[in-house]
Amino acid sequence: MLDAHLGGSRPFGLNYWPLPEDDPGVDVPRESIRLVSPDGALVRGILWTPPNGRAWKTAVILSHPRGDFSVHYAAPLLAAAGYAVLGFSTRYINNDTDCLHELCIVDVETAHDEMKRRGAEAVVLLGNSGGGSLMAMAHAERGIGDGWIGMAAHPGEGVFMLQVIDPSVIDEEDPFSTDPELDMYNPDNGWRPWPQPCTFDPEWLVRYRAAQVTRVARIDAIAKASIAESTAARGRLRGVDSDADPRAWREWRRRGVFTRYLTIYRTLADPAYLDLSIDPDQRPMGSLFAFPDPFDANYGRGGLARTMTARGWLSTWSGLSSQARLADTMPKVTVPTLLIHPTADTEIRIRQAKEIAEASGAVDRTYIEMTGAPHYLEGRRREALAHVAQWLVARFP
Repeated sequence: MLDAHLGGSRPFGLNYWPLPEDDPGVDVPRESIRLVSPDGALVRGILWTPPNGRAWKTAVILSHPRGDFSVHYAAPLLAAAGYAVLGFSTRYINNDTDCLHELCIVDVETAHDEMKRRGAEAVVLLGNSGGGSLMAMAHAERGIGDGWIGMAAHPGEGVFMLQVIDPSVIDEEDPFSTDPELDMYNPDNGWRPWPQPCTFDPEWLVRYRAAQVTRVARIDAIAKASIAESTAARGRLRGVDSDADPRAWREWRRRGVFTRYLTIYRTLADPAYLDLSIDPDQRPMGSLFAFPDPFDANYGRGGLARTMTARGWLSTWSGLSSQARLADTMPKVTVPTLLIHPTADTEIRIRQAKEIAEASGAVDRTYIEMTGAPHYLEGRRREALAHVAQWLVARFP
C-alpha cells in the first residue's frame, strides 16, 4: 500500500519539486518519453516506475488539455505504491489557444497504447481538474482505459466557463463595456471591496446565471460565423483555376485559411467566490485564479480563455458547444470509477462533484470527500493518493 513507502524523509532529489510531501521517500526510476501520435503530434512525458526494479502490471496515465502532468504529484506517490505512471502533456502544452479536445484524446490514446505496448495488463485513466473531462471524453469516445479516476475534477472546461464568465460585458470588443444590472462587482448588486464578504440576492443570481449562458451563446455565434465564412471561401476556391485567375485564387485562398482569434475579456466573475452562502462548503473566499481578489483578475491578467481561435473556443471553453462535458461523457464511462473531491476547492462545488459521480455509467463507482482540502490538495496529497492506491489494489494487479 502507499503509506508503507512514504516513511522516509530523504530528499527526493528533484530541485523543482513543489512540496516535500510529494517525496515518496524512495528512489523512483524515471524515463523521459517522447511519442508521436498517428496524426504527427508530439506527446511528451515522464514514465515513473516502482522502486528497486519491482515488476508492474497496471499503468496509470494522466494528463491535462494544456498542463504539464509529467511531474504531477500523483506520479511518484503511485509509482512508490507499485504502479507504472505516465504523466504526459498533450500537443497543446502551456497554450490552449487552439486547443481541440477531439485531438487531445488522440494524444491520450497514444499514451494508452504505449503503456499497452510496454506490457500493461490494465491502463487506468487519472484526470485531475481539467484533466477529468479530458479523460472521461477519451473513454467515452475511444473506449480508452480500464478504470477512471477523477481528482478535483470539474464538470468540463466549458461548463466551468459558464459559471465564471462575466455576463455584464455588453460589447466583446470593449473590455469596459458593462451592464450595471448584471455586474457582480457593482455595489448596487451586493458587492463589497475585498476582503469584505458579499451578499447577492438569489433572484438576481438566477438572472445572472441566465445572462452568463447568453454571453457564451453570443461568443459561440461569433466563432461559428467566422468558421462558416472560411468554409464558404474554401468552397469558392475549389471553383477557381489558379493559373487562369491568380487574383481570385489568392483572395479565396486567404479567406479560406483565415483563423479569427477571439479576445474574451472578464472571465473571473462567479458570485460564489465572494458570497460563501452560494453552494456552501468549506472553501475560502476568492478564486484559485485570483491574487487574491477576483475583481483584479477579472479585469487584469487572470482568468481563463483570454485568447482563443474560434474552433478552440467551441471545442474547449464553450459550455454550449464543447463535447468535453462530464454530464454527457460520464454515462458512457462504465469502467470502475473513483472520484475524490476536496471540499475546500474554490472552483468546484460539492453539488457538482456529486453530480459527476452520480452520472457515471459504472456499476463500480466510489465517491470520496476530503473535508477541508483545497483544489491542489496541499497538505493532503499522501492521504488522497492513499485512497487512490487502496482503490487500485482492490481492482487491478
